[in-house]
Formats: sequence, C-alpha cells, structure tokens
Amino acid sequence: MNLWLRLFLPFAAGYYFSYFLRNVNAVIAPELTRELGVSAADLGLLTSAYLLAFGAVQLPLGLALDRYGPRRVETALLLVAAAGCALFAAGTTLTELAIARALIGLGVSACLMASFKAFGQWFGTERQASLNAAIMAAGGLGALTASTPLSWAIPQFGWRTVFVALAVAGLAVAAGIFSTPDKKGGAQGEPLARQISGLKSVLTSRAFWRYAPQSTLIVGGFMALQGLWAVPWLMNFSGLGREVAAHHLLLMAGGMLTGFLTIAFGVTPLAKRGPGPEKLLTWGMGLGLLANLLIVLGVGPSQPLWLSLGLVFSVGNLAYALLQANYGPELAGRVNTALNLMVFLGAFAIQWSFGAMVDLLQAAGHAPRAAYQITFGGLLALQVMSWLWFLRKT
Repeated sequence: MNLWLRLFLPFAAGYYFSYFLRNVNAVIAPELTRELGVSAADLGLLTSAYLLAFGAVQLPLGLALDRYGPRRVETALLLVAAAGCALFAAGTTLTELAIARALIGLGVSACLMASFKAFGQWFGTERQASLNAAIMAAGGLGALTASTPLSWAIPQFGWRTVFVALAVAGLAVAAGIFSTPDKKGGAQGEPLARQISGLKSVLTSRAFWRYAPQSTLIVGGFMALQGLWAVPWLMNFSGLGREVAAHHLLLMAGGMLTGFLTIAFGVTPLAKRGPGPEKLLTWGMGLGLLANLLIVLGVGPSQPLWLSLGLVFSVGNLAYALLQANYGPELAGRVNTALNLMVFLGAFAIQWSFGAMVDLLQAAGHAPRAAYQITFGGLLALQVMSWLWFLRKT
C-alpha cells in the first residue's frame, strides 16, 4: 500500500467518526427531549458541550501535534472518545450526558487537525488544499450517515445501542491511527517556550485575524445548525416531520461531500486557470449568506437551499490551507488549531445561544415559528458583518 493510502485511510476513518458524533444529537434530539424533559436551551447546552470541550483544547492540541506528532496524539484522544460514547449510552441525567458529550468532544478534537498535520509532514504545501478537502470528504460521509440512515436506525435499535456501537468503533479507529507511519521533525525537541512564542506570533498576526471572524460566524454557524438546530428549525419553522427534516440533513451532507470532492480534485486546476482558492472562498461565503437569507425569509424550495449550505461549508474550509500558507510548515499544527479554536468557539456559542434566544422569545410571547425566525435572522446579521470584514482586508 502506498504512503498516501497508509496515511489517508486511517485518518479519514477518524474524521468520519468525528463528524458522525458531531451531528448525531440533531437526529436523536426528540428522544433526548422526551426522555429528559429538557428545554431548548438545555438541549443546546447538552449538545454544545461537545463543541466547548473540542474548542477549549485546540491551542494545547496544536502544541502537542507539533511536538509529539499526529499519530500518538490522535490515538490517545480517540480512546477518550470511546469512553465518552460508552458513558453517553449509560447516562440518565442531563449532567451525566453533558459530561459524556464533553468527553466525546475532547476525544475527537484531533481528528481533523492531526490529518492536516500528517499531510503537512509528508507532502508539499501546494497539495494541502486538495488533501485537506479529501479528508473532509470523509467527514461528509459521516454527516450523511448521521442523517436519514441514523433516523431509520434509532427506532429499530434505540439511541443507547447506537452509542455502544460507537464506543466499539472508536477503539477500532484508534488502532488504525496508531498503525500509520510516523515522521520526526517539526517542533519535536523544540523548547516549550519557543513553541508558545510561535503560537503567540500566529494569534497576533494580521493574516489570522483576517480569516478568524468569518470562519467563527459562518463556518461555526453552519456547524451549530447542522449539529443541532437544523432539524428543530425545519420542524418548528417549516412544519416538517422528523424524517423529512432529517432528509434535509442528508442533502446538506451530500452538498458537503460534493464540495469537498470537487475541491480535492479541482482546486489545483482552478488555481492555474480559474479564480483560485481565495476567490472561491470569498464567493462561496457570499452565496452561503444569500442562501441563509432565503431560508430565514422562507422564500423558495427548502431542499435546494439546505443542499447549497453544505456546498458553501465545504468552500469555507479553504481558509485552513489559505491561512497556513502564511506561515512555515513547523507551525502547521498551531496555525490550524488556532483557526479551529475560533470555529468551534463560534459553533459552541451559537449552538447554545440559539436555544436560549428561542426560549427567551417564546417566553416574551412570540410563537415558536417567529422565535426561530428572529433568532436565525440575528445570526445572519452577524455573519454578514464578518464577511464584510473579510472583504475589507482583501
């Protein structure tokens, strides 16, 4: 087996596993609400515990990836994810499930960044955008699985059985990652003080703060919707049943997968003959905001609009490769995890505050449909401002 496959297949399995776990609560939300009797804000907090733990560990994760390498770091963390899945399957209270969800988030926090680091170690910078998109396509498959197929499985097996199976899968993926080749170099042996200084240089750079707001609010906002609020929105605003709403998640995931595959195999030719990754990012984010506006206004057929959001999300992830190009390869782990921190902090804040705002508006007398519309509209306004900031810096 050649080097590319020896690296790609195990790391792709890890990101598939991570993305499935990120979105699973969107489909099991009705069961969690019924069994636990939680409010929208409680459900948002429970689900976003994954995002909080995931985001909180990103900066030390970047240091660890540059110092110890992706193979060791991701293997160890996936064992934590497997334990979190087992605890989630056994949980009976909101607190127990939130702790388990946080462990899952911590455990899969390296799945994407470790693959980026591994590709950065073994392949040239000119291949990073396409390689990153290829690994993200595996995440798109995970999102596809955590939509209509999962909605069919839940009534048959129950959500607790699904999480037991996920615990076993986590152990298998950890073993696969541990079997990948390792490579010395980068920041291995570099003094910790110098590593921290390198991280500080990233966080204080103009390049970083050009990309961070847009990634936080647009990419993070997409994750918050896909991971939880898409299905409640479609049920409460559009009046759809759960299976039809879950089908919209399937379409979003299909859009993601299509976008990632297109970038994986087309970004290099585009860079030579077309607009290039940066213009694709700019135009893609603008089209995504237009799709969000039409969704908020309830204008047009919903299925093509939600499909387009998946396409736009795949374009948004070009920011990782574009930002990394501003720094040396020895900083790759720190650069990617710093941007990922912003994305997941945004996703956590949006996922939690979305539910809190819906509850607040309903308590103030708004109907559920209006409460969801006002909340989504507020998010869209923030996203537009972040996109304009990105344009201003071009």
